[in-house]
Amino acid sequence: MKTNVKARNLELSERLRATIERKLRRLDRIAHPDAEASVELIAHASRASESSHVAEVTLLNDGTLLRSVSSGPTAVAAIDMVLDKLERRVVRSKKRPRSVRERVAGEPDEVATREATGTLAPATDGDGRAAISRVKRFDMMPMFEEDAIARMEELGHAFYFFLNAESAELCVLYRRANGSYGLIEPVVERRRVRL
Repeated sequence: MKTNVKARNLELSERLRATIERKLRRLDRIAHPDAEASVELIAHASRASESSHVAEVTLLNDGTLLRSVSSGPTAVAAIDMVLDKLERRVVRSKKRPRSVRERVAGEPDEVATREATGTLAPATDGDGRAAISRVKRFDMMPMFEEDAIARMEELGHAFYFFLNAESAELCVLYRRANGSYGLIEPVVERRRVRL
């Protein structure tokens, strides 16, 4: 695995670099042979001693971008924690279908069969109106479009809802069929209402 190591507020000694590269070899058995890892260590990232060092690892594994961040009292402890996370994510990404189309490939046939047999009924409330089955609430932290793309890829989603730091608007970022990204920005026309 090709490895690139950078450090901020920390002197990157050859001993520390060798330790990081040795620990990254854990991923060799589950990652693609041509995988590339980029490691960034940040010292004094927090005043709390238990999280004063941060390790960020970005792994390009067979076309899939995986990124994990973890903190610890030392650089080596932070690397150990981030590699535990990243190892689980690599295994999960191998098991999960690579695209949204692959994930839902059999779903239309299943829905058509259930509809034909009469076992598919839309969820409704007592009045016969469509019912919402689940509500999710998130704290919206402002972020730039590039950060939203990285977060969407990190989560493995086909779209990502975020608060745009530049426009202070809620936007939806989505992956297009050709592999590029699209952005939906709201336009609210304000009309004066006369009473």
